[in-house]
Amino acid sequence: MRRLIPITEQFQHYLEGVKESFWGDLYQRTRLAWEKFLEAESLRERDRDLGVKDHERAAARRGYRNGFYTRRLVTVFGTLKIRIARTRQRGFPPQALQRFQRRAPEVMLLIREAFLRGLSTRQVGKVVGIITEGVSAQTVSRLTRSLDGLVRAFHQSPLQDEWAYLFLDGVSLRIRRPGGRKRVQMLVAYGVRPNGSRELLGFLRSAGESQAAWEGLLQDLYRRGLKGEKLLLIVTDGCAGLAAALQTVYPRVAHQRCWVHKMRNIYEHVRRRDYAQIKPLVQAIKYAPNLRQAQQAFSQFRARWQSVYPGVVRQLEKDLPELLAFYQLPRHLWPKLRTTNAIERCFVEVRRRTRPMVCFVNPASVDRIIFAIFHRFTENWRSRTLRLFTHAA
Repeated sequence: MRRLIPITEQFQHYLEGVKESFWGDLYQRTRLAWEKFLEAESLRERDRDLGVKDHERAAARRGYRNGFYTRRLVTVFGTLKIRIARTRQRGFPPQALQRFQRRAPEVMLLIREAFLRGLSTRQVGKVVGIITEGVSAQTVSRLTRSLDGLVRAFHQSPLQDEWAYLFLDGVSLRIRRPGGRKRVQMLVAYGVRPNGSRELLGFLRSAGESQAAWEGLLQDLYRRGLKGEKLLLIVTDGCAGLAAALQTVYPRVAHQRCWVHKMRNIYEHVRRRDYAQIKPLVQAIKYAPNLRQAQQAFSQFRARWQSVYPGVVRQLEKDLPELLAFYQLPRHLWPKLRTTNAIERCFVEVRRRTRPMVCFVNPASVDRIIFAIFHRFTENWRSRTLRLFTHAA
């Protein structure tokens, strides 16, 4: 029986060195071969146009040589530096060069993916420069404009009327305008099917969160096919304009207000020294085991704080039906349905991705980034469902 010779760490390093040397040499030789081939083809085309070869005299010549200019072509083999022959009238780029793109598809894909993974345009140029010739921030921006067609296709894509839960919220971004930097709102719709699969359904850039702006997004969802026949609950952050828009587009669907936003709103209108006493009473409403006990917990809150904070108590009582709408659904879904945390987690990635930019240069760049982030989320979610909703199905 043959004995196996153990592979030492030194031998592994040796093998890696051999591989690196082999492929590096192969890529270099391939790059040089392409440079020579393309330059020779350019020379042949120039001589064919002039009617004479190099160092040849002819009375019927049609012009004069005028040296070369250099053109760079980024490929997977590195940057090709090609000398292009020219006459006094024009240059002669080889016909084979036209079959290449200015940058090879693999390099263009690397640039776009690095940009979408969170690197700024300048950082992308530095990363690409490690393996080939660096690219400018302007070049990266120009290449990412290829996303515009995908953004338009996303906004026109049809929706199946199969969604059971709809989460709606907005995220604020800064954009550069002629009058200076201004904030815009990105309104976003996030849907969950009964089996727990999820998807970001739509987004709309607007000046604010008015009723008209939210109606624009909701009407777009309705036009694309989300009629709401199977919707069980719509969860929002409590925006008044959004609540009014829901009554226009989806008036028959139950509306749940986010408890996180509501508690934040309550704390803004009470004294800090009262936080410790108010918090457990509010949480008793939020975490009550059933609707009846939640209403009883509110009665206790009202009895304790009516005289001190009448405005807070009155507003909480007004919002209570929408804050307790989640009790209509199965108990194990309550943690997911009483807040907009599901969509807020997406916004964390949006803020992380847009932080290096500080400010968007134009509206189209906002749409590209938001689409790219949401598209990546959707792709990741195809094989991962929300467990709580899966159990309900």
